[in-house]
Amino acid sequence: MGEMKRITHHIGGSYWNGKPERTSDVYNPATGKVTAKVDLASAATVDHAVDIALTAQHDWRNASLAKRVQVLFSFREILNARKEEVAKLITAEHGKVLSDALGEVTRGMEVVEFACGIPHLLKGSYSEGASTSIDVYSIRQPLGVCAIISPFNFPAMVPMWFFPIAIAAGNSVIIKPSEKDPSPANLIAEMWKEAGLPDGVFNVVHGDKESVDRLLEHPGIASISFVGSTPIARYIYENGTKNGKRVQALGGAKNHMLVLPDADLDLAADAAVNAGFGSAGERCMAISALVAVEPVADALISKISDRMCSLKTGDGTLGSDMGPLVTAVHRDKVASYVDAGVKEGAKLVVDGRNPHVNGAADGFWLGPTLFDHVLPNMSIYTDEIFGPVLSVIRVKSYDEGLALINRHQYGNGTAIFTNDGGAARRFQNEVQVGMIGINVPIPVPTAYYSFGGWKNSLFGDTHAHGTEGVHFFTRGKVVTSRWLDPSHGGINLGFPQNK
Repeated sequence: MGEMKRITHHIGGSYWNGKPERTSDVYNPATGKVTAKVDLASAATVDHAVDIALTAQHDWRNASLAKRVQVLFSFREILNARKEEVAKLITAEHGKVLSDALGEVTRGMEVVEFACGIPHLLKGSYSEGASTSIDVYSIRQPLGVCAIISPFNFPAMVPMWFFPIAIAAGNSVIIKPSEKDPSPANLIAEMWKEAGLPDGVFNVVHGDKESVDRLLEHPGIASISFVGSTPIARYIYENGTKNGKRVQALGGAKNHMLVLPDADLDLAADAAVNAGFGSAGERCMAISALVAVEPVADALISKISDRMCSLKTGDGTLGSDMGPLVTAVHRDKVASYVDAGVKEGAKLVVDGRNPHVNGAADGFWLGPTLFDHVLPNMSIYTDEIFGPVLSVIRVKSYDEGLALINRHQYGNGTAIFTNDGGAARRFQNEVQVGMIGINVPIPVPTAYYSFGGWKNSLFGDTHAHGTEGVHFFTRGKVVTSRWLDPSHGGINLGFPQNK
């Protein structure tokens, strides 16, 4: 038997050659087998990475916009040429099917392309003659070293929500990927080096809570970007801000899809299946609560269950529709919610606990699962399950459905399916959710708009990418200048006034 593959940190443009203090197993979820060991950074290793990033950022922030853009364009071309390679790593360590993994990389590339426009995005304003012989103008400057703590469900796309803009704006970056699927971040680091990014501007530090806590407290870290569950997002936000850092922490979700009686039920059924079971439901934008306004529930559930019967669960490399869950522990947790739903009295329409799969018996499998007659007090409705479990809640009216959505603690994404333009317009105005789809089940904004929710789905004031992302990774200055005429002089101790 050959030596187990080692995945280690990428710091200062090269792989770390130190002795690992601790390691964690990396699995192929489709086989249940350990495929690698990933190093877990100590606080000292994090400190080393921050020192490297601080040194590199000093020169990178002074690089011209033209130089930065050249590197961004080069990185984009390299990533585009090797995107299938990144997708295969995602499938091997996360489990999602190859087409889904490739879609993840492609959506991440949109932010890279957006960041290529950084010269325009960083333009300030200028007022000539704001007062006599005085001009006022604004500029935006980089923060310093920016840390990104990314989740397991999108090991390529979510980091790309942040680091292209951070780097384009003149910052250096330390990314702490999930220890469950760490390899895509390392491959991306290699691409940045090939693109000509100076060593130390992009660094990968693998780890767990020890490394996260050190990033949160290290005085050399200027900002923290995080995506994950709400309890951890709250922890990141509270501890990061306590230590004087700028923080954007995107938390959990319970995304509702409201289906009105006039909706195209075939379109709605397709959307519910696609948004509920894509990536095995391990998406913060997954639809997990379908709110059916009567009398459409019976017909809609019939159409959804028919479509679910045609889904193939299995290895993501073998032409399956849905892959495994990321770990055995997570699979068991999701299955426990199915058990709880049955115990609490919901009607189990499609049971995914013992699926027929196209893959190894020891894979982390749970098939698509559908509940009907779910009530708002049931745990399958109140909690973010983060798995392939779709709950149908029946309501009597639009107003009842809207109130249900607005009462929930999460406000990440939502969708309405209707052919009534007035109802759709009313919904987008009244719903207390950050991202809204109208006949679109997964309303992830394009890169030039910003991503983020409301309520317990976001901690911090700034959303990801778009103009809000540019503002997050920069600080504003306003300069008031006067070039004195040689004849000017005199002393005046009064408060300066506009004249």
